[in-house]
Amino acid sequence: MRRKVIAGNWKMNMLPNEAIEFVQKLEPLVKDTKNEVILCVPYTDLFYTLNMAQGTNIKIGAQNMHYESKGAFTGEVSAEMLKCIGVEYVIIGHSERRAYFAETDETVNKKLKSALKNELKPIVCVGESLEQREKGETKDIITNQTRLALEGLSPEEVEKVIIAYEPIWAIGTGKTATANDAEESIHAIREEISKIYGQDTSDRVIIQYGGSVKSSNSQELFSMPDIDGGLVGGASLDANEFAKIVNFEN
Repeated sequence: MRRKVIAGNWKMNMLPNEAIEFVQKLEPLVKDTKNEVILCVPYTDLFYTLNMAQGTNIKIGAQNMHYESKGAFTGEVSAEMLKCIGVEYVIIGHSERRAYFAETDETVNKKLKSALKNELKPIVCVGESLEQREKGETKDIITNQTRLALEGLSPEEVEKVIIAYEPIWAIGTGKTATANDAEESIHAIREEISKIYGQDTSDRVIIQYGGSVKSSNSQELFSMPDIDGGLVGGASLDANEFAKIVNFEN
């Protein structure tokens, strides 16, 4: 049985004092959940949230990393740097990184391998644009991105990867894929993994939905058989709202 994983992606939000207050407020609200709770925070908040999350069930992740271990890459952070301070998770290939910072399927694959090598748990994002969706290309786009992201990995490594299906047209727009549409796309991703790595591996891979997840739609989305939680954007900036999403069963 796959666990539900609820990850908040703060993007470029929250100063350290705000991050500290957020974790303090969130902790009692989610302490009894059986679901995995993750906050993916800006680099400047990592130290503070890691300290505040000690002894709680809240895990801390970063929002990006470089695939090299060190070198002349001004402004970048390596997997080793994240690992050494206690970070457990890292988002790779978010649509905003692809759109604004020249992330490619090749760099996503390199980052994924570096994350796994350093025992970080990667959350790899795939998703289609509105134009691609309207052309009926959704399945081809997301399965191709999945295949290229996982290229060269063993079945055992693939099982350690979390995939987040995030339809680009639904991020920050207030639009959400219907539960059935999200399930259909995520099932297609799972089928693609099964073709390459076998059904057993596919059955173990956690696949989230990301795209304007809110407390009002989380229960319907997360109750679908192939959807294993969510990558939550704007709603993760409000502790009460995020806690409701984490506790979607209640």
